[in-house]
Amino acid sequence: MSATPWTFEPAAIPAADEALRAPVRAFIAEALRDMPPAQRARSWIGFDAEFSRALGRQGWIGLTLPPRYGGAGRSAFARFVLTEELLAAGAPVAAHWIADRQSAPLILRYGSEAQRQRCLPQIVRGEAFFCIGMSEPDTGSDLAGVRSRAVRTADGWRLNGRKIWTSNAHRAHYMVALVRTSGEPKDRHQGLSQLLIDLQRPGIQVRPIRDITGDRHFCEVLFDNVELDADALIGDEGAGWAQVTAELAYERSGPERIYSSMVLVDTWLAELRRHGRADAHTEALLGRIAARTAALRAMSVAIAAQLDRGEQPALAASFVKDLGTELEQALPGWIAQALETAPQPASPALQQTLAYLTLMAPSFSLRGGTRQILRGIVARGLGLR
Repeated sequence: MSATPWTFEPAAIPAADEALRAPVRAFIAEALRDMPPAQRARSWIGFDAEFSRALGRQGWIGLTLPPRYGGAGRSAFARFVLTEELLAAGAPVAAHWIADRQSAPLILRYGSEAQRQRCLPQIVRGEAFFCIGMSEPDTGSDLAGVRSRAVRTADGWRLNGRKIWTSNAHRAHYMVALVRTSGEPKDRHQGLSQLLIDLQRPGIQVRPIRDITGDRHFCEVLFDNVELDADALIGDEGAGWAQVTAELAYERSGPERIYSSMVLVDTWLAELRRHGRADAHTEALLGRIAARTAALRAMSVAIAAQLDRGEQPALAASFVKDLGTELEQALPGWIAQALETAPQPASPALQQTLAYLTLMAPSFSLRGGTRQILRGIVARGLGLR
């Protein structure tokens, strides 16, 4: 077996970046003071445009982007601190999240100067919301099986096809879509390109999909002879697979894959404190949660250090995402079992939060890449397939 192609060298968040935590925490506490836990548990899908614009006014969107595009030019550690505080508290980040986390870095790295000038300052101000056009009907997790096609025209591109599971497409201004610009689906990674799509263009239909909890954030997006300008192409034609792989690394490299169930943990802890000392079983469970969270957080901070050095930790990020998802999905079940033997009944707030996350937890191993896909990536990195 070949040597492990990544390391998780212990890293510490620099003091200057750690200092960001206190003002962010104070801002969040004020903004969310009247928001119940069951609503805060929806953090990733909690769409609040005004909250995102307020973050933009604080200078907390696009922290790592260069100042010439409106960004703060700060380190990956600063963004880690901000992300950790937002998600742990259950802030409604969905409006700006995709743009800040992956679309802006993608455009900065691969986009034209015109695309950077047009999009990045809007993103930083919390005025341009993005969605991701990757998955398609009938292809499952096979991202390379893209069938949506863009053909060149005299003025640019004509796009036809469909995307699905596109979060908040009905509220977004732009989509970054992976489409086929040459060849056939059997050509797999060849002939794929990324397009920047203004979702107000004629010929685009967005259909929200209601999930099991009653929320409507997933969408199906249909493209019917959509005319796009020539500068809709991001990067080089045919380089879409390499670019989307880099984009997925941005998606998987933050602490996002640890904290989806943390509002539930905090709500449960608050009840334990009100009722006094926990029993031995509950103490053991708390220790298990603390130990696993601490280990995953240390690994995630190590990835932030790699990003800060300009590295692309795609393999390590896939590994942490898989382990983090496993913890996120386990937490509702663990807490439900603990509540079965608790001497006091759970409060309505705790019951509602637990009910929501019990329903949503299965989706945690789908978003950002299924567990099977991630383990395939790790296996290839280890030379096992």
